[in-house]
Amino acid sequence: MGTVASDRDSAPGRIVTSAQHFGRARLRGLDVFRGATIALMILVNNAGDWGRTWRPLLHAPWHGWTPTDLVFPFFLFIVGAAIPFALGPKLELPNPDTRALHRKVVKRAAVLFLLGLALIWFPYSTVVWERARIFGVLQRIAIVYLAAAFAYLHLKPRGRALLSIALLGGYWAAMKLIPVPGFGAGDLSPEGNLAFHVDHLILGPHIWRYSPGPGDPEGILSTLPAIVSALAGLFAGEHLRRARTTNVAREAPRMLTYLALTGAFFSLLGLALAPLFPINKNLWSPTYVIFTSGAALLVLAAACFLIDVNGVERWSRPFTIFGRNAIVAYVGSGVAARILTLVKVDSSATADTGSISLQEWLYSHLFEPVLPDYVASFAWAFAFVAVWFLILWILDRRGLHLRL
Repeated sequence: MGTVASDRDSAPGRIVTSAQHFGRARLRGLDVFRGATIALMILVNNAGDWGRTWRPLLHAPWHGWTPTDLVFPFFLFIVGAAIPFALGPKLELPNPDTRALHRKVVKRAAVLFLLGLALIWFPYSTVVWERARIFGVLQRIAIVYLAAAFAYLHLKPRGRALLSIALLGGYWAAMKLIPVPGFGAGDLSPEGNLAFHVDHLILGPHIWRYSPGPGDPEGILSTLPAIVSALAGLFAGEHLRRARTTNVAREAPRMLTYLALTGAFFSLLGLALAPLFPINKNLWSPTYVIFTSGAALLVLAAACFLIDVNGVERWSRPFTIFGRNAIVAYVGSGVAARILTLVKVDSSATADTGSISLQEWLYSHLFEPVLPDYVASFAWAFAFVAVWFLILWILDRRGLHLRL
């Protein structure tokens, strides 16, 4: 997507104002949305004490949703929204090298998948290979990106819309009509749903081993509707890119209004259909896709309106820094959290083992003694995000950005 432009146009001394912000080299609203999503992802993944965490910072136990359940679909939406900006200029060349684009997409997806495996298996000496998990967050992002990018390269907007309907409708029908041995058809419980049954049959022990089970929340069948989350982002990205190449002052507000109204419609539609198929993040239910895609459209439209159209962006600086190094933030914070859990510290507080994790030691010595339970748990998570902001700020100051 290129480098980030400054608040000034390339012409010396010319200030970019009003809707002219929308025509800059980089869509900052999308960067801020990405960065805010990554920061929230780190926040909700790193509670100081999971037994004392506010409900909005936890996933819904099964059916239903919390703000935390918006994070992952928002990121898939952002992955899709970035595709037209990354591949569009190359695809529109007089003689586009589609084979080179295919290689680039496949290579990026493969790197993301392998990076996901490296993250969930870290540290490798502790992995029990007979039941090592195969799928995960980055693996799902890789598969979804691959599918959405190929859809962009080979399908027109109408074809992508039909693909979205087919994926959601087919998944809905399969989950409701195909019987699971011992449970029958249409069972959406953790034990009896088709998606988790497929995971158990194909992946065997190589699945998520914590509740809800016995399947994988990033498993095989539920990845199909997850592709639609990225296709919804692709829809938004294509419209925003088109608006930036025409009459910016006129098209930008009109396009953002259109995206916001579309987002409101689909958010309400997802909620309205929930009685027929509950909103469920673990199953990546069709209503979950519809609702979260609508919410993502609303957030993206608002961010672009504030930042790219009106230039109100001073508040967004921290999120921009997270957005520029999203992969470093996610992988680095995951590795750091794992290390804090694995490193043991001697403690007389644990008579059975004589040691606790470094995370528990730091939390019990620096946060628990001075703050109430739930506040302390949140403060730990917030401090973890702040430390990673400092790391990313240093990298940003030095111009170091990892882009796969």
